[in-house]
Amino acid sequence: MTDQNLTEEAPAAVTPTPTDPLWVERTGTRTYRGYTARGASVEIGPASAGAVFTPGELLKIALAACAGMSSDTKFARVLGDDYETTIRVEDPKDMAEDLYPVLTEKFEIDLSGLDDKTREKTLLLAQRSIDRACTVGRTLKAGAEVPPAEFHQPES
Repeated sequence: MTDQNLTEEAPAAVTPTPTDPLWVERTGTRTYRGYTARGASVEIGPASAGAVFTPGELLKIALAACAGMSSDTKFARVLGDDYETTIRVEDPKDMAEDLYPVLTEKFEIDLSGLDDKTREKTLLLAQRSIDRACTVGRTLKAGAEVPPAEFHQPES
């Protein structure tokens, strides 16, 4: 197989737009399936439903993934494309207020092969990338407005 054949057979890259549809559909009591127009889906529900994500877990995962994606190029440039990292957001929920007062991104990443100056510069550039490019973090920090839900009749 030639490189040209590989190129022709590869699916076209899909770049999300600010208006790509996202939706959830009810699948049972307090359980939903979330969808993107690109064909991805995720199971959502209470922890008691088993192998599903809670909405709060999705929020934390979105923040962790966004931080990772935003800093990926900076780390890959210094550590190589095959570097490994785990990013955790484990801060507890304030049960009385029913919210997460703090969401801390904690990178587990081996930087032991870097000298102090390179490590410091890499971390600075990674944080700048997160601050500049992580839509989820930027949205949370800006205190996004969440207007009241709208209720409509289904289209026929």
